[in-house]
Amino acid sequence: MLGDNLKVHFAGSEQIHFGLIANHAGVKYFLFTILPFICNEFGIKHYGNSASKQMNIPKKICEIGEHVIMDSGLFTLMFGSKAGKYDEYFLEKWMDALARTVLESNLNCTCVEVDCQKVLGVEQAWRFREKLKRMLPNNRIINVFHFDDGRKGLDKLIEYTDYIALSVPEFRILKRGNHKEEVYKMASYVKNKKPEIDIHLLGCTENEILKNCKFCTTSDSTSWLSINRYGRMEGNSVRDVNYNRLKDGIDASNKILDLCKMDIKPIRVKYLARYYLSAKYHKDKYTQIAGCQD
Repeated sequence: MLGDNLKVHFAGSEQIHFGLIANHAGVKYFLFTILPFICNEFGIKHYGNSASKQMNIPKKICEIGEHVIMDSGLFTLMFGSKAGKYDEYFLEKWMDALARTVLESNLNCTCVEVDCQKVLGVEQAWRFREKLKRMLPNNRIINVFHFDDGRKGLDKLIEYTDYIALSVPEFRILKRGNHKEEVYKMASYVKNKKPEIDIHLLGCTENEILKNCKFCTTSDSTSWLSINRYGRMEGNSVRDVNYNRLKDGIDASNKILDLCKMDIKPIRVKYLARYYLSAKYHKDKYTQIAGCQD
């Protein structure tokens, strides 16, 4: 299903109109976070999604993707915009809600575990890991290595799992100055120790890492969203975009906004069309660097 080279997954597809426009541009690999679909159960406010009442968004993402990864949302809860102090009881209930959503919607996705090492410790992470595997026997689960686990913990995880993730942002922080080389070394160590294992590079679309780590299975990034988030794409300003290039994206945007029951305003159509252009560009770039993305 995934082929013999690394497949870059376009993150941010929980915003379903983003995922749909990328799919129109030829993207087949997606990552979404479960956070906006279960956070209300826990009294956590999150951005709205006007399509949420019109369609089962996680199910729709899984339908359009060749391979889809569902993230636990834990990073956002611990360190991101919803950062706070969460105890064992809260995180276990979060995991229960995650699993229930997968089962009730029959989601055909690969699930990132609730990697709670930095909050609850390594032993508790193992308890969560084994419980989630029992809860979701029909879904592949990506188990995440963190430096808290240590080398013995890494070896134990390699023996246990068939799909392991390395957190590239963690390498950037802890291995500052040579993180690219360290990611390659770690990924190579994992693959040499267990050749049949799949490796995911969390939060990574750095050209050098993708090129050197083609033997890994998957990666993900929101880089393709920079065109609207920061007004730039690959160093070029949005103002420099030739809008004649947006025609196909504009046609797709109108269809998607209508499908999602969102107001079809010229500014919104153009906004979404820029994502079409960016998705197409990034897919082509990843193909050149990491190999086929079909």
